Amino acid sequence: MTPVSIATVNGQAATIPPEILSALKSGLRGRTLTRDEDGYDTARSIWNGMVDRSPGLIVRCHGASDVIQAVNFAREHELVVAIRGGGHNIAGNAVCEGGLMIDLSPMNFVRVGPTAKRAWVGPGATLGDLDRETQAFGLAVPTGINSTTGVAGLTLGGGFGWLTRKYGLTIDSLVSADIVTADGQLLTASARENPDLFWAIRGGGGNFGVVTAFDFNLHPVGPEVLSGLVVHPFDHAKELLRSYREAVINAPEELTCWVVMRKAPPLPFLPAEWHGREVMIFAMCYAGDFAEGERATRPIRSLGQPIADVVGPHRLVDWQAAFDPLLTTGARNYWKSHDFETLPDEALDVLTQAIRTLPGPECEVFIAQIGGAMSRVAPDATAYPQRAAHFVMNVHTRWRENKDDNACVAWARNLFRATEPFAMGSAYVNFIPEDETDRIEKIYGHNYNRLAHIKGRYDPRNMFRMNQNIPPMQ
Repeated sequence: MTPVSIATVNGQAATIPPEILSALKSGLRGRTLTRDEDGYDTARSIWNGMVDRSPGLIVRCHGASDVIQAVNFAREHELVVAIRGGGHNIAGNAVCEGGLMIDLSPMNFVRVGPTAKRAWVGPGATLGDLDRETQAFGLAVPTGINSTTGVAGLTLGGGFGWLTRKYGLTIDSLVSADIVTADGQLLTASARENPDLFWAIRGGGGNFGVVTAFDFNLHPVGPEVLSGLVVHPFDHAKELLRSYREAVINAPEELTCWVVMRKAPPLPFLPAEWHGREVMIFAMCYAGDFAEGERATRPIRSLGQPIADVVGPHRLVDWQAAFDPLLTTGARNYWKSHDFETLPDEALDVLTQAIRTLPGPECEVFIAQIGGAMSRVAPDATAYPQRAAHFVMNVHTRWRENKDDNACVAWARNLFRATEPFAMGSAYVNFIPEDETDRIEKIYGHNYNRLAHIKGRYDPRNMFRMNQNIPPMQ
């Protein structure tokens, strides 16, 4: 065994002698990986292909004891630390250059208590893992829209998706979490135990420690929901968006309808002549009685003359994975995002003009309809700051070759700036790329100072800084 060089927080490199590395290994249930070992490249690879970093050491954790060992090791040697759950974060914070990567993906357990309507979930679990276990009992946690997303990162940033309007954000179903803090302690964060920490992890991201288990309340959903897509020619996007805006104002909370604007992928239900042409898609899900769902979706489904309408009963686990083929691992991705309270005509005009200049066939803009149950939680009840937003825009550029980097990133930034006058100033922290650190304080608004003080209490030296970072305040 040879010494290993690992990046430290002071910009230097710590040389770890073989005997110290051996002592770390002997205390783990999992394993360590260095650059020359089998499995290293797989472990360091994450969803966003733009991020290509090489940690000095990877610790693959199999339980809380492994996490404690890894955190203590990082603290004692003052190492740069990255925490990987699902590895899906757009900013790529799951992996660091030269430092210590704490890989939680082996901790992908899900245990469901159907009588208590609770689920205990590991930080390596994906939304697909969680959905498959809970749907066996007709229960669900309100999460996101892509089954390969990690539960941990989604939850710590707030978490929203098809069930948000009915059951709130993911954090609104969180009962407690076990978390290893920077001093190596394993704490429980809940309304009764360490309530300040519980408040902070519900929207404050990975700033406060490494969560080793989540405890969620479950809700009755499925196993089937009324869901699917209505696809329209983009030529009618302006009038359709205005009609959509009015149709969703009084929509029941069981109904969620998102708008997707992009070039049509080769979906089997679309005529071949539409493949590769700009389209506007209504993606909808009704979590309730099917007959009521048919009535609730009618105002949107009756708009215009769609190319295709494939709304119908689908298993929730299948609907949750419906967009997976368009979001596979390895492509280059860059996002920009705004929150909107309303969708004024001027903003819709900017959006429709921009879609005519999409920089690539996989690039898109989606508008997520939220509100409902999430908006009835007070803005200061959790760290998640913006409960008044009713729409979230995500400008999602996605491409394959690095020669297209400049064009795709510039297009996203230009559209972001053009829509900024109509936005609320806040944003969903999980949609923030790594070059937007200047937005963090504004995003958290009145909650920021409290978050900074809690950060100072639990991580005064900012060990957990590979995230949308909140520096500690004493």
